[in-house]
Amino acid sequence: MDPLIKSQLLYQLSYTPVAAGPWPLSEGAEHTRKSRVGKRRDEVARRDLTGAVNFKYLEDYTAGDAVVIEEVLAIFREQAQLWSALLSPDNEGWRDAVHTIKGAARGVGAFQLGDACEAAERAGPEGLPAVQDALDRALADVAAYAHERALQSLKTPKG
Repeated sequence: MDPLIKSQLLYQLSYTPVAAGPWPLSEGAEHTRKSRVGKRRDEVARRDLTGAVNFKYLEDYTAGDAVVIEEVLAIFREQAQLWSALLSPDNEGWRDAVHTIKGAARGVGAFQLGDACEAAERAGPEGLPAVQDALDRALADVAAYAHERALQSLKTPKG
């Protein structure tokens, strides 16, 4: 997908209106580390998800389009690397970074991260450690989700 199109998609996702919290856990998060033997293939447990990202929200918003989901999450991961470097009270751009992270996080379903960013905007630099922690949790959930999708693609019969 063209990088400009990807950035526009993430931009649009970041401005998607969402209802006020509390945010629901990701599908499967309530089943952490439990087996779901006998369930349909698309209901396989996502053992490592913490609920930091609501992937059901992202799947619904993208109409389940695997390519779009993969592209959006790839953009989110790439941008998170850049944002992390700005999450320091010594950096003049920390507020811009937090605001940007807030919109993108809510766009992909990382509502806890979005809430941490909103709190940091109000609290000031002392709120940055909570943003970094929430960003780390969201990225870990994205990695676990991507891993699960990769495993599922190996199990899905072709054609």
